[in-house]
Amino acid sequence: MASVILGILLVLFPLPLSTEAQTRGNLTLGSSLTANDGNSSLLSLHSPSGEFAFGFQRMGRGAYLLAIWFEKIEDKTIVWSANGGNLAPEGSKVQLTAGSGLVLANPRGRELWSSGLSRTGLAYAAMLDTGNFILASRNHVNLWDSFSHPTDTILPTQQLGQGSRVNARYSETNYSAGRFLFTLQGDGNLVLYPTTSPLVPSDAYWATGTFGIGFQWIYNQSGQVYLASRNGEVLNIVTSGQVPMGEFYQRAILEYDGVFRQYVHPKKAYSSSGWAMGWTMVSSPVPSNICTRINRDTGTGACGFNSYCTLGDDQIQRPQCHCPPGYTLLDSTNEMNGCRPDFVSQSCDGSRPEKDQFFLHDMLNTDWPQSDYEVSASKTEDWCREACLADCFCAVALFKDRNCWKKKIPLINGRMDPSTGGKALIKVRIDNSTSRSTGNGQKKNKNLTPIIIRSVPLSIFVFVNLLLLLIPYLIYRSFRSRASKLSRPVQINKVTGTRTFTYQELQEATDGFKEELGRGAFGTVYKGVLGSKETNSVAVKVLATRTGESEKEFEREVSAIGQTSHKNLVQLLGYCNEGQHRLLVYEFMSNGNLADFLFGTSRPSWYRRIEIACDVAQGLSYLHDGCTRHIIHCDIKPQNILLDGSLTAKISDFGLAKLLMANQTRTTTGFRGTRGYLAPEWFKNMPISSKVDVYSFGILLVELICCRKNYEPGAEIEAQIVLVDWVYHCYQEGSVLQLVERDEEASSDIKWVKRFVMTALWCIQEDLALRPSMKKITQMLEGAVEVPMPPVPLSSIISI
Repeated sequence: MASVILGILLVLFPLPLSTEAQTRGNLTLGSSLTANDGNSSLLSLHSPSGEFAFGFQRMGRGAYLLAIWFEKIEDKTIVWSANGGNLAPEGSKVQLTAGSGLVLANPRGRELWSSGLSRTGLAYAAMLDTGNFILASRNHVNLWDSFSHPTDTILPTQQLGQGSRVNARYSETNYSAGRFLFTLQGDGNLVLYPTTSPLVPSDAYWATGTFGIGFQWIYNQSGQVYLASRNGEVLNIVTSGQVPMGEFYQRAILEYDGVFRQYVHPKKAYSSSGWAMGWTMVSSPVPSNICTRINRDTGTGACGFNSYCTLGDDQIQRPQCHCPPGYTLLDSTNEMNGCRPDFVSQSCDGSRPEKDQFFLHDMLNTDWPQSDYEVSASKTEDWCREACLADCFCAVALFKDRNCWKKKIPLINGRMDPSTGGKALIKVRIDNSTSRSTGNGQKKNKNLTPIIIRSVPLSIFVFVNLLLLLIPYLIYRSFRSRASKLSRPVQINKVTGTRTFTYQELQEATDGFKEELGRGAFGTVYKGVLGSKETNSVAVKVLATRTGESEKEFEREVSAIGQTSHKNLVQLLGYCNEGQHRLLVYEFMSNGNLADFLFGTSRPSWYRRIEIACDVAQGLSYLHDGCTRHIIHCDIKPQNILLDGSLTAKISDFGLAKLLMANQTRTTTGFRGTRGYLAPEWFKNMPISSKVDVYSFGILLVELICCRKNYEPGAEIEAQIVLVDWVYHCYQEGSVLQLVERDEEASSDIKWVKRFVMTALWCIQEDLALRPSMKKITQMLEGAVEVPMPPVPLSSIISI
């Protein structure tokens, strides 16, 4: 059937190919599509009717997704994608090759994705009107197609066999792999799983139970999605109904919230009416209520740890994730990532029970199943309350049907639903206080009286002689203690997800610390390879000296970055804490640091610089507000921003970082950071806050805008020596174009240049109260909020 369709297609549309693909027709060997906004004809290839397109969709400034989408509707809905976890920079190409089929590579030629075609005889590629993109031979035999390699969506006429998988995306706008999976297993069972453990039967939250007979998963043109046996018998109807043929587009998708839904859209040309759910073809989504369907022994449930799930009251009834009272989101940009307590947990010190420092917040019809560690029957609610308050391990108590369940952190499978019943009692510290109460157990020494020395016949002479004997001994002990501290391992908390290496392992991985990547104040960074594959490259930072400050730098870096997880922070893979050796092992960043990239011989594109600015802003926003312990980096500068293979910017070097308690907004600390990027409060001996990072980011931002360093004493024009002075002068004079006059891309995007300049001027305000938070700055840069007119940034610029 496929070959017949192909034959008709090729009669109607022969192969008019060129070295750069056209918007109609096919791709031949050697031809390509280019991610380039300047020439839209090179971005995509359309199906004969123009209903579907294959090519590049822009996902942000300077970043592109290789995808298939509905072309004739306003929102260009994507139905398949290749590189969701590794977006392509501008200038990337997808090319049809004889060896691997489709190959996506960045402007430097590095492969980002490949279809991995192993069969020979490839002649061309074509976009079909079914939404299927195929690679075929000269005699029209299908060698590879997108229908056989789905992402999160299936389309009418698509048929999936045993072993096929449909993965939910990470979020509504992030097309990397998410938390849920729909698969037809080899045993014939069609199952919905959380992706963390897709082979554990107890973890399935929806299944057909068709063991041994399920053969093919089919989406027919009438709008019916069903499971069939080998002889064609319908075993299970996933969604059913009738759709008027030819009048509507259809798609079925496993959405990022873990629910499989079906949608329809009128086929009127460029219709803006949107996708409708709940059409006659759909009786309910699958599952109907994911909040109550996931009951896992491990993992997070429908939402993240320490959160709970409710169904929305709109037509879609999309599950929504919430934090209980006293808790806040781990990642403010993604509510499904879970929550953390906003207070210090109850002390388990037996002498300080702190019972009077906590109260219980009531929540009806709320529960976290599988978080229980103790249950008591035939109890009253008052007994349950007192038992939880007196138990330092109890984070939540559930009282239901005269039973009292105690639950511990992390809370999993959270849901609020009328079917749950009962009352959850959430333990929260009073006034979110982080102070430790002395409690009733602290003993007071009221009954102790001073001991009166009645008669001490020791002479001053004896006392002085004893003192003279003790002093040399104490000095000797002091030196021994110092030497001992320098030779024994630093005491650090074990970091979750990090590995401990031996010094010999890292010496072998770096080939004797042979290839140097960079050098800093506290040590040198070398390239290493774990195992035999070059793809396992790492960066190994060796602390050079064994001073007290370098020991503190090691502790700070492991403690700070070990508690973080964000796409714009360099990942700490492990460390060596052996004898006198202190080494840190990071993911390898193949494109080096931003200073070399930005201030090198060739100017990076304007759109790439914008993307880097947004990357750094998002990373800082996470450090300040998103992670468990708020972190002030204290040394934001281009040298500490690294670029990975796809030029994604990641913040590194946490050696000077300052960790704050949950209730802290500022702290006092010694002078740290790099001149030229330092906020004024560093020079005024003031308490520092996250606003010092905001100031440093402002300096970094003007450097990204103008593609030059903040301080250039050799500038031809004296007014341009200090960059921030010149930037403000140009803004005040209404001549922002002067800042980018030699940059054609930026000059043609002057509206965004001005937005970035205004944002930078807000960042470098001398009054720290005027500087926005990094979350607000991120919104300014992305255009989510308007940027008001900034005041004069500084009365006197503090520079190098």
